[in-house]
Amino acid sequence: MLTDTQTIRHYQKLTDSLVEMWNRGYRYDDLRLFLDGYLAALRHSKSLEPYHIHRLEEETTRYIYDPSNFEMPLPQVEVDYY
Repeated sequence: MLTDTQTIRHYQKLTDSLVEMWNRGYRYDDLRLFLDGYLAALRHSKSLEPYHIHRLEEETTRYIYDPSNFEMPLPQVEVDYY
């Protein structure tokens, strides 16, 4: 579980971006490359402690490989009684 506020903000940005990329047609390999680049930029900028970056990587990787995060909801059919 993430507890640092900056780490949580990065997690929210990452997951929102990942869902948007998924909806555009990118798949798991592309999402993983995006995550790797994002984390490399965080490490290079030293805006987060290495421990928090590691936790962010674990949580986001778990998010990527959970298929329920990328399911498209099916529209419900309306029953017409007339």
